[in-house]
Amino acid sequence: MWSPRAQSDRNRFSEKWRNILENLPNLSIWQDTVNELIIREDTVCGVKTGMNVNFHAKCVILTNGTFLNGLMHIGKTQIRGGRISEPATTGITEQLVSLGIKADRMKTGTPVRIDGRSVHFDEMDEQPGDSDFRKFSYLDFAPRPLKQLSCWSLFTNEACHEILREGLADSPLYNGQITSIGPRYCPSIETKIVTFADKTQHQLFLEPEGENTQEYYLNGFSSSLPLDIQLRALQAIPAFRDVQIYRPGYAIEYDFFDPTQLKHTLETKQILNLFFAGQINGTTGYEEAGGQGLIAGINAHINCHGGSPFILGRNEAYIGVLIDDLVTKGVDEPYRMFTSRAEYRILLRQDDADMRLTPKAYEIGLAKQVRMDLLNEKKEIRDQLIAFTSNYSIKPQYINSGLEALGTTPLSHGCKLIDLVMRPQLSLEKLAQLVPSLQNKLEELPVSRKQEIMEAAEILIKYSGYIKREEIIAEKINRLENIRIKGKFDYHTIQSLSTEARQKLVKIDPETIAQASRIPGISPSDINILLVLLGR
Repeated sequence: MWSPRAQSDRNRFSEKWRNILENLPNLSIWQDTVNELIIREDTVCGVKTGMNVNFHAKCVILTNGTFLNGLMHIGKTQIRGGRISEPATTGITEQLVSLGIKADRMKTGTPVRIDGRSVHFDEMDEQPGDSDFRKFSYLDFAPRPLKQLSCWSLFTNEACHEILREGLADSPLYNGQITSIGPRYCPSIETKIVTFADKTQHQLFLEPEGENTQEYYLNGFSSSLPLDIQLRALQAIPAFRDVQIYRPGYAIEYDFFDPTQLKHTLETKQILNLFFAGQINGTTGYEEAGGQGLIAGINAHINCHGGSPFILGRNEAYIGVLIDDLVTKGVDEPYRMFTSRAEYRILLRQDDADMRLTPKAYEIGLAKQVRMDLLNEKKEIRDQLIAFTSNYSIKPQYINSGLEALGTTPLSHGCKLIDLVMRPQLSLEKLAQLVPSLQNKLEELPVSRKQEIMEAAEILIKYSGYIKREEIIAEKINRLENIRIKGKFDYHTIQSLSTEARQKLVKIDPETIAQASRIPGISPSDINILLVLLGR
């Protein structure tokens, strides 16, 4: 699978969202620290802040990030906080633990920030951004209002590694100072040189933080080593021999809560109308946090104003995979949303995210009519283009020379245009050079969305067999999603289930048979027993 990647201007992003939020009707903003929840009869009723102000609410969403009892490490130096220069939050974990909610500690890290004026860019490989039609929105506007800035690629070396090894005795990760779980898939540089001791170099990416700043983020050099070790190790890399830094990398430990204590809406099972989203649920990464925040916000609104719970399926969105994994399987390390975790990857393509999700957003009032109009227009034009290729006949004598020139087998008999589009060597754009009627059809497409619509049509044509097969499998599993079991069994008493199955089912208390089948340790035999007991 593949997806576009954006390099965002951190300051402009914050400024843009601040402007939107401050001018949003019916939204009030208060800047303070929450250190206690107001809970009555297992229902959250509001929060108490550090300024001793009480806010009453029908629902509360906790998006604490790394701030719950956050502790930062730079070598032996420890600083209480959730981020550099921002204090930690205390009180909430202790309160929730006293109410029976299980908490634990995790660790993450961030790299050194580098002053671009001190870097020898001519000694690195430039990594320019994409310059194609893709953007992170299906609205009809010109992409990239900001200046495109490149990333830069470089590598560590043995001299750098030797300096890093010198500092391992003072590394919080290796001297016992940090005992919590770190992210497997974003290891620190000191973890890399220990785990992959045979490697003589590790790739790094120098990424700009914004259009008008000299601050750069060194992706791949996350570290909690002492400041002097980090600086000396960097200076051993030729392009960084004169390096100046804004701040060193650091590790941070923080509290999280076992996400199996949540419903799929991200509401806690123990406390009504209390929602968790982001790193508080054991995930790591901005995208994972953003996705959870959307779902928690939608469902908190539904709890306040009425409506059915909003839950995305595993075959509908990566958000659905993420949340189902969290609440069904729990976490034993900071969770990242990889495409490999999704069994329906062909259905969760980036090219049709609008087709999958815009109608759902429109139904609950998140997407405006303009989005639905754009979607319907795109779908109609896309389907017309596919229909054209399905009905247009091709004769060998008119196209074979062109097919051979494009490196693909000539036709022995006539076929439909769609059969040629399915060939891996061919595309709509290439075939348009050989088929004037197709060229005319493509020229009728809206100029600003032409490439987007062509891509959507072409992917549906080329992968139609795989897509249909996956849709059939998803439909079969969806039938199990409709068999609800929550509250129907006392698992302790079902002796025909394995001991592990009874323990896991009691702990998770799944909503459906399908969710039960995804719990680690639940066998097909256990599922069959539950189906028999349901009379299925």
